[in-house]
Amino acid sequence: MERFDNLPEMDLMRSEKMSSVQLIMPVESAQRAVLYLGDLGLLQFQDLNADKSPFQRTFVNQVKRCGEMSRKLRFFKDQIHKAGLMSSARPPLQPDLDLQELEVLLAEHEHELIEMNNNSEKLRQTYNEMLELKMVLQKAVGFLVSSNGHSAAEETELDDRVYSNGDYADRDYADTASLLEQEMRPGPSNQSGLRFISGIISKAKVLNFERMLFRATRGNMLFNQAPTDEQIVDPVSTEMVEKIVFVVFFSGEQARTKILKICEAFGANSYPVPEDTTKQRQLMREVLSRLSELEVTLDAGIRHRNNALSSIESQLPKWTNMVRREKAVYDTLNMLNFDVTKKCLVGEGWCPIFAKPLIQEALQRATFDSNSQVGIIFHAMDAMESPPTHFRTNRFTSPFQEIVDAYGVARYQEANPAVYTIVTFPFLFAVMFGDWGHGICLLMGALFLIARESKLGSQKLGSFMEMLFGGRYVLLLMSLFSIYCGLIYNEFFSVPFHIFGLSAYKCRDTTCSDATSIGLVKVRDAYPFGVDPSWRGSRSELPFLNSLKMKMSILLGVTQMNLGIILGYFNARFFRSSLDIRYQFVPQMIFLNSLFGYLSLLIVIKWCTGSQADLYHVMIYMFLSPFEDLGENQLFWGQGFIQAWPFLILMIACLCLDYLLLRVVG
Repeated sequence: MERFDNLPEMDLMRSEKMSSVQLIMPVESAQRAVLYLGDLGLLQFQDLNADKSPFQRTFVNQVKRCGEMSRKLRFFKDQIHKAGLMSSARPPLQPDLDLQELEVLLAEHEHELIEMNNNSEKLRQTYNEMLELKMVLQKAVGFLVSSNGHSAAEETELDDRVYSNGDYADRDYADTASLLEQEMRPGPSNQSGLRFISGIISKAKVLNFERMLFRATRGNMLFNQAPTDEQIVDPVSTEMVEKIVFVVFFSGEQARTKILKICEAFGANSYPVPEDTTKQRQLMREVLSRLSELEVTLDAGIRHRNNALSSIESQLPKWTNMVRREKAVYDTLNMLNFDVTKKCLVGEGWCPIFAKPLIQEALQRATFDSNSQVGIIFHAMDAMESPPTHFRTNRFTSPFQEIVDAYGVARYQEANPAVYTIVTFPFLFAVMFGDWGHGICLLMGALFLIARESKLGSQKLGSFMEMLFGGRYVLLLMSLFSIYCGLIYNEFFSVPFHIFGLSAYKCRDTTCSDATSIGLVKVRDAYPFGVDPSWRGSRSELPFLNSLKMKMSILLGVTQMNLGIILGYFNARFFRSSLDIRYQFVPQMIFLNSLFGYLSLLIVIKWCTGSQADLYHVMIYMFLSPFEDLGENQLFWGQGFIQAWPFLILMIACLCLDYLLLRVVG
């Protein structure tokens, strides 16, 4: 927005005058010209290829390439988020890349990351298998000892500390194959006798797993289970999973086949456990050694992957911005007509009249930077359709303009409601907020964002922080108005203070302790500013404050609606539409002010005079019995005569509306 600082003085009340223009650009300079115009942000192109599908346009391949690069950048961002790498350091300076070089670089990084992820997943799966085998060896041996009738369980106990400190000097493993490989390799099974299958399964499935085994073997099995001492990381979801070690004793080859199929169906991993104590110890040593090697390998792979992601993370914002810019350029070029014979692109659009010199300067710079021998033709043209609306904004007015545009964009050359929203929006917020203690906290936050504006504006912020930073001036005005309304309500974190002097009320006698016991009497003039602090805690606090705030809401609402109708009057005058003035502005003003405007007048008179009149009764019987004597509800002389006029006013307004409908139909 700061690029408008040196431009001619802008009209805050109405949108800029627009001009329809045409550009004829050589192919070699078209891309750079669109890029410079996009940075300028003062030219809106029209889609001259609306009848073509996205796949029939000239630069569809370039758009696909940019989309593919955007996918790779999102993949990098997800990987960085999963790794928990959020570096706040400044990225090192890197040479500028063109689109083709960046495409090759992103493809290399993606291939490298995918390969590292696959290797890491395989290593993690192998590590989990070794860890599960260790757990099975630790837990299943107790079941085997019980089944074999051994008396000394400590001789077969598998302890990590024992096996990790064991002596390997008295055994020669060079001439024999690894016991781990022998046990993991399938071999022939005995055809008779009591046998067992050991393994590990998720804790959530163990109950159904046991039931299925019992039914499949018709109860001819013994199922033993024991919880593991630690959880296992799922390599796919990276979540911690609780496991249960099980040992199933059975007899017969047919039962063995059924049990293995059930294990496969429930996702249970079965591991062989040797019955011999010596082999068990040897197998445990090999498993522990393999786990140690895998841990070292996994740590090295994670460090290498994090280093690669860190180098990508430092350049990711720059690459993302570059790809977005290039994609926006090619999307814009696809809106232009391609003249094959003259090898040029023809575009049409709208620009503010004041921006023509800036656009011509940008086009000349694009021609020079692209070394084109032919200049870009830029000229105005006549157009039949209505121009778009363009409001010049700066960093202060832009958030208010966005708030208004969220409800609806004004027509071309209409009055800009955002100018009035700069005051009305934060003030109406303060009427609801109304606490000068909270307002001070909000003011400190807004001043912090404004003081660090230059630093925060160049950083990448989250969605919530970006929203707060963009509305920093809105927060500033809301806090100032909140402090003002909080002083009127006399609320500091919902606590009243005697800021502007003593209360106008005091206890009726010396025995009165507070306002809730006997009551208060007025002893001096009214409190100078805002609500008297004595109202807090009194018996009539809620009726008084609710009535005050309700009447304030009516006054503010009627004022804002009148402001909107008056803006419509000025729009009608600007467009010289007498029909809108006579048959829209006049009936609206009559309808609104004959009822709610009169109510607002009564509220102000009641406040000024201190009358006890019932305004509900006045407004209801103004239509039911307009000529009835008001009695104690009369607020001023001649009120009964004035209240007879709403019938006539409303009849005139209805006639105006009927006449307007007849004019429209005719």
